[in-house]
Amino acid sequence: MGIREDVYYEGGPHIGDLILNAFLALTVVCIPLTVGAITRALWLRYRITSRRISVTGGWMGRTRSDIIYNEIKSIVTVPRGLGLWGDMVVTLKDGSRLEFRALPKFRAVADYINDKIGANAVEVAA
Repeated sequence: MGIREDVYYEGGPHIGDLILNAFLALTVVCIPLTVGAITRALWLRYRITSRRISVTGGWMGRTRSDIIYNEIKSIVTVPRGLGLWGDMVVTLKDGSRLEFRALPKFRAVADYINDKIGANAVEVAA
């Protein structure tokens, strides 16, 4: 019998990111940002469980990254959209980084991850 894995958060980026970037497309200059937001809305998915963090993304959702909590060195969060969603970068002990764009409830997710990794990591909030 395996160890139980409870899901804390599962879903895609915040819908406000797509709405804001779609509105900004009216300026024509921001069309590349809108294309990025559409791509994120279609294929980016986050899954944060009691055992690991998984990010599925890339073109057609073909890329998947999994990390376990004891690999995490630090977390940096940046609020976006008046604080309704935010970006989070998780830096691993080997120096690589995993980026979460337009993450809903990013503060609660960062707190949850910090609880899982313990005192060895440092959270930096902007």
